[in-house]
Amino acid sequence: QVQLVESGGGLVQPGGSLRLSCAASGSFFSINDMGWYRQAPGKERELVAIITNGGSTSYADSVKGRFTISRDNAKSTVYLQMTSLKPEDTAVYYCNSKIRVGFGTLLTNYWGQGTQVTVSS
Repeated sequence: QVQLVESGGGLVQPGGSLRLSCAASGSFFSINDMGWYRQAPGKERELVAIITNGGSTSYADSVKGRFTISRDNAKSTVYLQMTSLKPEDTAVYYCNSKIRVGFGTLLTNYWGQGTQVTVSS
């Protein structure tokens, strides 16, 4: 069974930094895109950043220049380095990965359990 386990959330002051990690565990054949989403209270879940298995990245306009997504394929792990954090970045952050569990099988969407990021003085 595939699981995504996140870590690294917490409370930080405006202007501060945090690094989120998400590791895929279990039995699977390959991982395609990996990404981070977030959901603030009363709002819909939104895409923050995504990285392909080839290393191409894309970001939400609201985080460009402040957040950096990266991945370590050997560790099946995706990271989100967040800098210059703002109160409006406060949300639950979810890891997402598109995973092929076996050769020739369809890609399946997996989600982490979510980690709270709070930006407040």
